[in-house]
Amino acid sequence: MITSFGILIILLGIVTLVTKPLFKNAKLLQWFSAKRSLQIIGIGIVLSIVTGTFFYAEPGTAYAVQYPWGGQKAVFRQGIHTKMWGRLIPIQFELPIKYVIPSQEHGLGEQSEYANVDEAKYWAFSDAVKARIATSVVISINTENEAQFLSVADRNKTEKNMIRSRIIPNIDQSIKNTCKLMDAQDYISGQASDFDRYFKDQLENGMYVLEEYADNQTREIIGDSSTVRTIVNKDTKHKRFRIQIRNGEPVREKGNSLKAYGLTVIQAVVTEIDWEATFDNRLQLQKEEVAQTQLEKQQAEREFYRAQKEKARGEADKATERARLEKEQIQKTIAAETEAKVAEFNLVKEKKQFEVEKFKALSKKVAADAESYQNAKLVTAGLTPQERAEWDYKTSVGVARELKELRLPEIFIEGGSNKNPDNTLLESLIGADLAKQMMNKSEK
Repeated sequence: MITSFGILIILLGIVTLVTKPLFKNAKLLQWFSAKRSLQIIGIGIVLSIVTGTFFYAEPGTAYAVQYPWGGQKAVFRQGIHTKMWGRLIPIQFELPIKYVIPSQEHGLGEQSEYANVDEAKYWAFSDAVKARIATSVVISINTENEAQFLSVADRNKTEKNMIRSRIIPNIDQSIKNTCKLMDAQDYISGQASDFDRYFKDQLENGMYVLEEYADNQTREIIGDSSTVRTIVNKDTKHKRFRIQIRNGEPVREKGNSLKAYGLTVIQAVVTEIDWEATFDNRLQLQKEEVAQTQLEKQQAEREFYRAQKEKARGEADKATERARLEKEQIQKTIAAETEAKVAEFNLVKEKKQFEVEKFKALSKKVAADAESYQNAKLVTAGLTPQERAEWDYKTSVGVARELKELRLPEIFIEGGSNKNPDNTLLESLIGADLAKQMMNKSEK
């Protein structure tokens, strides 16, 4: 700009210097003397020299400087640099390139002098569904290799030409190849991330070589698993493509890569897709069907969980009743066991008591037998007068006690021919009672 201004000033000085002798009476040229015209020419020459010798490098922009004598250099730092009347090819460090779906109100949206914005194009997916695909791509130039940068700048001449002739064709080819790899239904069913991955990989490393394969036959099992029938639907037949693989790596087209120009893909994403009207209608029907299916699924799940809730409640009631019955059973069992233990204890007690009483009875019997035996021996051996007196005393005391307690009958009948006149009635009664007592003792 300054160089052009300097050239204009030089032309102005030359014009005034030449035309003043011709138009001496012109009032406009009275001020321009020959000296002033030469001064103006000198100022223009100085400005042209200065602006042709130096230039200002803007930040974020790389410059390829091509000198008139054939040399060139690369400038990557901002500031004032020399160009020696050479040609400048400025290229931004990062080149934003966007495809935008225009709106009725704002068109392509806000424009920037540093971004290249175009209207999105229609592309056909593998199932022939068309859509306008809006993308956002950011390309970075190589500022580390000066020779490569100068080569790219020399071959493309301008930044705009590089974008139009190198970058945009690669973007279009990448979108086209990626669309061939999937159906529109596949894209909306979860393969959008695959689309971005394929798109960016082809931009940076080269276009895939695609191969066609048949995908128009559906193997369907009819009846049992041993009967398989192949059904061909010619109405839905369409071409399918896949990436050609060799040695585990995708085969790529040679010489068709941004990497060959020292360009790096920083960002390559799909920002928006505008499907054609027929697919939008089909998609809307599909959404409604999915929504209805989800609603029915939720209702089925609700019924299932309600049944599970009722089942759980029944199980809880059964568990409660089982616990109550088990508690009663345990109580009854414990009571019965307690009763049995008590009965067993009582039986043992009675047995022990019986044995005790039995031993007591045996003890008494042994004592009585011993006493009887002793008395019999005493009688057999004879008693001393003193013992006889003691025996008589005890006998009389016993007879007196027995007589005191004896109840005689009111009527007594005596009979028999062998009557002993020496025996009285009282003696007979006492003798009978003593005999009875002796018999009882002997039985014990």
